Amino acid sequence: MAADNATEGNARIEVLISDMNGRLRGKQIPISAEKKVWSGAVRLPTSTQSLDIWGDDNDDITGLSLTIGDPDGTCVADRRTLADMPWAPAGSKQVLATMHELDGSPSFQDPRAILSAVVDRYKALGLTPVIATELEFYLLAGDWRDRGIPSPPPALTYQGEPNGFQLYDMDAVDLLGDYLETLRAYARAQRLPADATTAEFGPGQFEVNLLHRPDALAAADDCIMLKRVAEQAARKFGLKSTCMAKPYTDHAGSGLHVHASIIDVQGRNVLDAAGSEPKRLKSICAGLLQTLQDAQLIFAPYANSYRRFQPGSFAPLDLTWGFGHRGTAVRIPEKDGPGARIEHRVAGADANPYLMLAAILGGMLLGLENDLDPGEETTPAHVPTDARELTHDFLTAVERFRASAFIADIFGERYQRLYCDTKHKEAIRYLRTVSDFDYRTYLPRL
Repeated sequence: MAADNATEGNARIEVLISDMNGRLRGKQIPISAEKKVWSGAVRLPTSTQSLDIWGDDNDDITGLSLTIGDPDGTCVADRRTLADMPWAPAGSKQVLATMHELDGSPSFQDPRAILSAVVDRYKALGLTPVIATELEFYLLAGDWRDRGIPSPPPALTYQGEPNGFQLYDMDAVDLLGDYLETLRAYARAQRLPADATTAEFGPGQFEVNLLHRPDALAAADDCIMLKRVAEQAARKFGLKSTCMAKPYTDHAGSGLHVHASIIDVQGRNVLDAAGSEPKRLKSICAGLLQTLQDAQLIFAPYANSYRRFQPGSFAPLDLTWGFGHRGTAVRIPEKDGPGARIEHRVAGADANPYLMLAAILGGMLLGLENDLDPGEETTPAHVPTDARELTHDFLTAVERFRASAFIADIFGERYQRLYCDTKHKEAIRYLRTVSDFDYRTYLPRL
């Protein structure tokens, strides 16, 4: 695809790393100096990956910046991820990288490295996770900065108000067809395995499915780049895309659902029950449910994330599982044949794909290596009354994460402490902030 902003001589290559929030940070390098990318000459401070949502390195609580001299790391580019940037000057490219310490070891802070380490555990067992993701996001009118609040694109409003629910509404897809076609064209240019696109419940809310990959790291790369593609396509039309979990009070939140199976060295799906009792699938469900409370901070990483967990929404509230039941935290869409898999339905669209998959694969591994019981199945006729709940409270999720032996095992104790301390600071700042709700509710009455 030809670049939208073709400018002779301005081509660049962008070297991108993910921080803990899933925000891409990095460097732009003239395409004429591309050799630097592959020679290990691209460096950034390792503290880049410990930045919080505001971009603060929190050196006062982490000690990972100026306290230790703010040392550099090497951005080791993954050539498999090299792709064109159709929104940039002609010939421009991007590549994802993993941060390494100067001694050559992967940085403990790097989300790609964390996921890779979990995948290596599967490799040691002769197994390969197969992953597909479904990303929901909202498309917003371009005046959100001036208004200070989101609103749907004008094409989906009448006299300034949303047209109403748009679930699977082809008119919504058609009205924003130019945007969606640009998104798909950008995705093709970046070799993203984008499949179906659907209109979801909220005004301007869409879901894009990414096809399954027998490579969890590649699946996470696809997902994080899809977020970027959605935003770059939006900018072309003066709009904005957002993966904020709950941008509107009265409309549905956005999720990031994960379909996962496991194949052996012969390519056989080890979750295939072949018409019998799906014991392995159930045990994997149990492993995921057993670790969900500890890992909720990964699936819901911000204060806003917890507004998504509401009764009557499609976000799960309890640690439940079921066959084909979309109200559960862990769903089994198919139990027999090559399509046997689980669907993890807890994460919000705001989750970091690398950390999310590390937590999910860690929970699945617990179920693989142990014979676990997921408890009662949730069906349309029966909802277990004793199911444990996901928390609605950001600070509770932080403290559960801090105390978890599972998290320490999957993410490492240093990253557990870094992530937890950073999120604790964010949670306290959120609790201390006097909001518009406070003023509207209490100021006139107290």
